[in-house]
Order: sequence, then structure tokens, then C-alpha cells
Amino acid sequence: MSNTNEPPLLARSADPGDLGRRVGLRRDRLGLSRQEVARRSGLDPGFVEYLETHPVPVGVDTLTRLAHALDTTVDTLLGGGRADPSGRAPADARVRLEELSPATCWSMLCPGGVGRVVLSAPRGLVALPVNYRVLDANIVFRTTSDGTLAKAGGSEVAFEVDRLDEDFATGWSVLVNGLVRVVRDEEAERWLGRHADPDPWPGGDRETWMRIRPTGISGRTVRREEAQVHGSGTST
Repeated sequence: MSNTNEPPLLARSADPGDLGRRVGLRRDRLGLSRQEVARRSGLDPGFVEYLETHPVPVGVDTLTRLAHALDTTVDTLLGGGRADPSGRAPADARVRLEELSPATCWSMLCPGGVGRVVLSAPRGLVALPVNYRVLDANIVFRTTSDGTLAKAGGSEVAFEVDRLDEDFATGWSVLVNGLVRVVRDEEAERWLGRHADPDPWPGGDRETWMRIRPTGISGRTVRREEAQVHGSGTST
């Protein structure tokens, strides 16, 4: 039986090791060594080093001490601030912009999620978010039958997906160009519903299926070398 006096373990980071990378990046920006962070937080220097290089579940007390030592907040160390506008992280000369191959672009798109359809509407260019899936090299989503997206059927559009990490000032973006059409065949609609239902977040009737058939795809990524983040145990 577990000890009820122990603080609960937190596992809210998006990927294994994110907490350690955020700690290392924050320490690097402050110009602190691991020994200095350990002294400030009252933790063992070896634990700080292990935390920065391995996925480690950490309790509330340890997180609070680390946040205090690094002049930040627990929420920031866990990747918070998602409601803030993107792109406010400071520039870093150690990041590199790279072109993505078409195959890599598809690997970014294929898990599905939320993307933006960019199209021309009566009021001008608009970018509308949709929950999408990739099926048979097409991008599919659902919308309202009388909405802006449905009325754009038969036109050329762009579709963009990106992921950003504010703390690391890194991320990627994929852009697809193609023709969007309304799926009008009932059998095709049923097939899509069984195999690719993207489950739109907004409520209401969104039973009109749309499909973007790509004519071009491109992407970019901004990377920061991990070795530059952590440094050695005696770095400043």
C-alpha cells in the first residue's frame, strides 16, 4: 500500500523527459550550474543531473523547490501558458531552420488533430480551424452544411498544421495546397464515418464531410541542439 503522506506524482509533460529539458533550458538561460541549482533548491546535485537527462516522475514539493531555484513557476516547468499568444519566447542563435521532406511532412500530418483551412471568403481571406484526419492521402474533416467551409467546395485552399514549444523556441509547420470538395455520396459518407471520424470539438450539427486533395506539400522545422541545452555539471 502506498504511503498517503507522500506528495502525488505528476506526469503532465507532453513527452517523456520534457520536465528535465525545461529545467535544463531554464538553468542554461540563467547561467547557472547544476550545483548552483542544487544549492538553491536543497536537492542533491546528482539528482538534478539525472532529472535533466532522464524522464523522472517528480512530486509537488520537489517541483516547487526547483521552480523557486530557477525563478519561474511550476506551471511553466510543466509546459503551461498554453493560453498565451505564441512566439513570445526569446530568439536563440543556436536554433536552425530546416526544410522538411514531403515524407516527413506526411508523418507530421498523419496523426491528425487540429489544422487551419485558409480560403477566400466574401469578406476576404480567412483561416478556419478544423479537427481533421488523413485518409488515403487526403485531408478530411466535418463542418456545418451552410458554413463558410462548405460554401468553399470546389475551390483551391491551403491547409496548415504546426506545433510550437515556447520554452524551447522550437517547432514545425506543414503547409498543404489542394482542392477542397464536399463529399456528397452517402456511401462514401458512411465509410468516412467508420474510418476517419475527426470528432469536431465545437457542438452543433457538423455532418457535412469535406475532403482536401493535396496538389503540393512543404514544411519547415526549427531545431535546437539538445547538447547545448544541458551542458556539463560544472557549466555556467
